[in-house]
Amino acid sequence: MEYPWTILFFFISLALSIVAALISTIILEAYRRRFNHGHIEAPAIFEDPNSLKRVPCPSIFDPAEKYMSLIVPAFNEEYRLRGALEETINYLQQRAAKDKSFSYEVIIIDDGSVDGTKGVAFNFVRKYSVENVRVILLGRNHGKGEAIRKGMLHSRGELLLMLDADGATKITDLEKLENQIHAVAVVKKEGSRDPSIRISDIPITAFGSRAHLEEKALATRKWYRNFLMKGFHLVVLLTAGPGIRDTQCGFKMFTRSAARKLFTNIRLKRWCFDVELVYLCKYFGISMVEVSVNWSEIPGSKLSPRSILNMLWELALMSVGYRTGTWRIST
Repeated sequence: MEYPWTILFFFISLALSIVAALISTIILEAYRRRFNHGHIEAPAIFEDPNSLKRVPCPSIFDPAEKYMSLIVPAFNEEYRLRGALEETINYLQQRAAKDKSFSYEVIIIDDGSVDGTKGVAFNFVRKYSVENVRVILLGRNHGKGEAIRKGMLHSRGELLLMLDADGATKITDLEKLENQIHAVAVVKKEGSRDPSIRISDIPITAFGSRAHLEEKALATRKWYRNFLMKGFHLVVLLTAGPGIRDTQCGFKMFTRSAARKLFTNIRLKRWCFDVELVYLCKYFGISMVEVSVNWSEIPGSKLSPRSILNMLWELALMSVGYRTGTWRIST
């Protein structure tokens, strides 16, 4: 009769050992990343493919030189990037032609692609000049979060928009985010005694959201994908708290001062950096607005079951890092 109890005790001990090992690994990795919000070792330069001259890379701490910067992370996006960039730049040119005060730049961050992404990106630089389109090469794959951070830290805009390379969100929807930021800024300016304050000086973040599409998505997705999605949302709620229903939409806009605070501090480099942005916005008291955007499914998504596991891993690291005070926030 003792035999079954011995087996049960063995499996309980094994399970506890695995849990203890996992917790220890998370704590050690969070500690290892305590200073891991510094810049990655990539040269801070842009190259002009027409003249082959290197263009000095600006800093987020410099004064704004453009009205809007668009940050496009790209990893093996040879086939989807071209169409998205054409639509984006056509819109920007048309707007600039109508409004002479509107200036822009598009920054493409090649996150270690092994296909023709680099060539596609540099073709746009040749066509529109390095003044309007710039490419940063990261050399090896670091993750979407790191690619976006790199672009943000070297942008020149008063407003900074991150958007996916697949063009899933209608580019004209940036005006929705822009208008909401201006509306919040008006209220903030009314409470300020400084009449010279610019929109780039007011920390505001606008989150593009697909939450309004949720009911339709639930009806068309497989049950296990809905289960995973609901579980992920619960973990996000426990990690970053309430406030933003759709943290993962790749269409977000920041004022320059908000981007400066956020992207000099984020540590998560892959899928869950969006959740960390929400956490940091709350820490700094940065105004957040969630804005419904038009979104469509584009074939070629890189999200996989492995990505889900990586998300959970990063959320665990973030929770331990910030809650234990191991991850210090620079103010």
